Amino acid sequence: MPEFTLAQLAEMVGGKVEGDSGLRIGNISDLAGAGPGHLSFLGNRRYLQAAKQTGASAILVPLDEDESFPCALIRVESPSLAFAKVAEHFRPAPVSYAPGVHPTAVLAADVVLGEGASIQPHAVVEAGARIGARTVIGSGVHVGAGAVIGEDCLLYPRVVLREHCVLGSRVILHAGAVIGSDGFGYEFKEGRHEKIPQIGYVQIDDDVEIGSNTTVDRGRFGRTWIKKGAKIDNLVMIAHNVVVGEHSVLVGQVGVSGSTVIGKYVTLAGQVGLAGHLQVGDKAVITAQSGVAKDVPAGSVLSGRHALPLRENLKLEALFRKLPEMWDKIRGLEKAAGK
Repeated sequence: MPEFTLAQLAEMVGGKVEGDSGLRIGNISDLAGAGPGHLSFLGNRRYLQAAKQTGASAILVPLDEDESFPCALIRVESPSLAFAKVAEHFRPAPVSYAPGVHPTAVLAADVVLGEGASIQPHAVVEAGARIGARTVIGSGVHVGAGAVIGEDCLLYPRVVLREHCVLGSRVILHAGAVIGSDGFGYEFKEGRHEKIPQIGYVQIDDDVEIGSNTTVDRGRFGRTWIKKGAKIDNLVMIAHNVVVGEHSVLVGQVGVSGSTVIGKYVTLAGQVGLAGHLQVGDKAVITAQSGVAKDVPAGSVLSGRHALPLRENLKLEALFRKLPEMWDKIRGLEKAAGK
């Protein structure tokens, strides 16, 4: 593990040292787990008490933080972003993949491979697929017929990219992600569910990252579209013909029903559920475990089972907690009135 002085770390992040600038830092850690020689950070004041008790040798704090701490400080504009930048210098060297095709991989005769592409053990690439320069196809990955993958992509083991789906450049698909499964479409006819053919595809634009065991269904017709820079967590389900706007964030266990359109810079927190055929405006935020059944205006912050405006939902939650007390009062009034 490398070592840096506080002065060197401060230079990396444009910060100012308070304390011994020659102090050597050999690791990074959270506030609770930090010890001598560690750097940590105070990114949120809810962790202020942990910062006051930390065993770290130094912590990153905001420029205007006026509390005292038991260690040296580096003052920065954003401790969280600064810590992420520092972490790049402490993490192990990234795994490298040698260009070429492993002997156990199976490629159709007409597959096109870009310069420096790497096909790992037991991968399968079907007819007509095209794989861009320096892209890595991990072990056990299945790339369907006619799929197109751009440059510098990374498909971790056991990803499934179904036929005719399209990835841009620098796309990361984590282990177990399934892109292009059939949408969930049936017609009930004569006492049984008849499958509706799903003849579309999935398009994923540049710089998208999709987490483990997330599923993105192909369009019933046309495309399901994940736009540039979107970040999607593990265990998310995106149905047919959904559009996810540029740089939006979908957190774990979100479910988006068919044909819903999500705007740019939207945040869907954990376990949010969206009904089908909705419009979610740019920069909307929907908090965890909210259920959304109607369109969401741009810039809204919604919360709760019925996805109400945040302040309204907080007020209702406060009233709900008072219901037992209110009920007792009502019963008392009824008894006093002889009812």
